[in-house]
Parts: sequence; C-alpha cells; structure tokens
Amino acid sequence: MSESSKEKITAATFSKGLEGIVAGKSKICFIDGLKGELVYRGISIDELATNVIFEEVVYLLWYGKLPKTDELAKLQKELAANRNLPSQVIDFLRSVPKAAEPMDVLRTAVSYLGLFDDELKDNSVEANWRKSVKLVAKFPTILANFHTIRKTGDYLKPDPNMTHSANFLYMMNGVEPGKTATKTLDCALVLQADHEFNASTFAARVTAATLSDIYSAVTSAVGTLKGPLHGGANEAVMNMLLEIKTPSNVESYLHRLLAEKKKIPGFGHRVYKVEDPRAKHLKKFSKQLGETIDNLKWYKMSESMEEIMKKEKGLLPNVDFYSASTYYYLGIPIDLYTPIFAISRVAGWTAHIMEQYSDNRLIRPLSDYEGPHDVHFVPIDRR
Repeated sequence: MSESSKEKITAATFSKGLEGIVAGKSKICFIDGLKGELVYRGISIDELATNVIFEEVVYLLWYGKLPKTDELAKLQKELAANRNLPSQVIDFLRSVPKAAEPMDVLRTAVSYLGLFDDELKDNSVEANWRKSVKLVAKFPTILANFHTIRKTGDYLKPDPNMTHSANFLYMMNGVEPGKTATKTLDCALVLQADHEFNASTFAARVTAATLSDIYSAVTSAVGTLKGPLHGGANEAVMNMLLEIKTPSNVESYLHRLLAEKKKIPGFGHRVYKVEDPRAKHLKKFSKQLGETIDNLKWYKMSESMEEIMKKEKGLLPNVDFYSASTYYYLGIPIDLYTPIFAISRVAGWTAHIMEQYSDNRLIRPLSDYEGPHDVHFVPIDRR
C-alpha cells in the first residue's frame, strides 16, 4: 500500500451509524431536516400528498416527472395486468403458519417470486423496468391474500378495474372501499413512497451495487424495513394506544414511561429536527376518519400525547405516529401496518435500485478497527 493510500485511510471520517455521511448522489428524493422539507423529484410532499394518486408518484419516482393522462393510464394498465401471483406463490401463502409475521411472509414471497421470473438474470434497463412493475403490482396481492387466507382460507383475485389503493382495500375484505378510505390510503402511500437513503433503501442499493438482481435487492430492503427502529414503529404506537385504553389515562401513562426513561414510539426522527412533514397530513386523515365513524377516541388520545411530548421533551410526531390511528380507523390489522409501509416504499426502492445500476460503484466502506494487533499463532497443543 502506498503512503498516500495509508494517509487517506487514516484520515477517513468515522461516524457511528454513518450519521452525517454522504454515501452517494441521487436525483430522486431530497430532505431538509432543519426545515422539515421532503421533496420527490423537485416537488414538495405537501403538494403531492392529497393531489395525486399513488400511481402518479410511482411514475414520478421512476421517470422523473408526473405523468400525463395517457402515461398514467398506461402505467395503471401495466400494474393491473401484473397483480396476479404465480400459482406456486399462492401455494406458499397457503402453506405458511397463520401466526407467521407478515413481514417474514413478504420477505420470503419476494425472494420466491424471482424464481418464476424468466428475466431474473437479465439486468438490462428494460428488463428491470418490467420487474419493477411486477414488484409494485404484486406487493398488495401478497399481503392482502396472506391476510384473507389466514382468516378464511380464501384467495381473492385482484380487480384490474380498481386503482392500486382501492384494489388493496378490496382484497383485504372483498368489499369495494369508499372514496374516503381509498383517498386516505392513497395519501399514506404517497407520503411513504421514498425517503432518501433511509436504512431499507440503502440496503437495497448496497445489494444492487454488487450487481445482484432486483429481487435480491428488494428482499434486502424488506428485511431491513422489518426492524422496529425503521418500519415497525407504527405497530408499536397502536399497541401503546390500546394499552392506554382511554384519553384520561394518557398523561399518567406517558409520565410513567418518561420517568422510567423509556422511548416513546412515534416521536422524534434521525433526520428531521423540526416537524416531520408527513405527520400533519396523516393527522388530518386520522381526525377525518374518526369523525366519519363518530369515534374520535384514538385521534384525541394521539393528539393529547403529541401535546405532552412536545411540552415535556420537545419531540414532535413522525410519520409512524398518526399512521397508527389512521390504519386502525381503516380496519387494517396491526401486524399489517409495516407491510403497508413496504407496499408504498417498494416504489422508492425500485427507483433507487435502477438509479444505482445506471451509475454503479460497489459500496464498500471502511471500518474503524479497535481489535488487538501483533497477535501470533499458537499451535493447538500449546494453547
């Protein structure tokens, strides 16, 4: 190794968890954590949240611009045509234990899907576009049917005439959803579709950087999203609300946890130092859904928690906090909250994977070695 190489390695900056380290360039997503801004391809999430359907954001992340009417119709047709699962994957869904974690089922199903794709080994741009369509289209079918199979044993075919969000809600219970429910889920999916180099996206890019296939990269992302420090916080939030039970218990419950120095799920964010721009939109939908069914209990409990945490700890809710009560009002089982995150984020994952392929360099950071030096081998009979 040359002296200049040694100096370069010695001068490398260490940051635990890579915090503050720029690991690559991207044209897909921008976050300003100090201002509370989230931008997809130059467009603020505040403009997108309630003005577009999820398929428009998929197109935006993939192609760099919002679609025209005919472009949106073409993408919707492609997605609808690819919603069905191979019979072998349906058999897999029937075979898994009913008590299996949905994220484990999704992770395995995604990996399994790759075995039945004739283009699995084709890493051309065109083939990866087609595989991205398949992945985005099939995620809702996998999760909704895992749920229906464990509940009734029935497999419900997707409806090609429904939008992405409406079709998922339909497959969950066999009933066409109302406009408010569909609009709410669309907004939730739009808000969570991408978030720069978050843990799961970075994991996907690391896998793609080895020139592995897109199914492997997305499988890496699903496994990463499963962790409670990433995608699982909204499940913890809803379980916490159920444990509190009533609005009158909120204050004493929170003060007890704070006194015990326990982390309150759904508050604070690694990047945002002010309000998470996604949280306020889901807060509105949580309230709207509660009003629709004349049950604001979960919303009011959440709002009370928000006020206490802001006063006591200076912490604001993140996207996971109000997504919990929103999904609960929609009648979605708690263990599907994180998988819904995946239904959305697969759009961002595939966008980043294709961007990684387009200008690839193997992602291989250094480590800060703290182990011993100059340790010598000792034969086994002398140890």
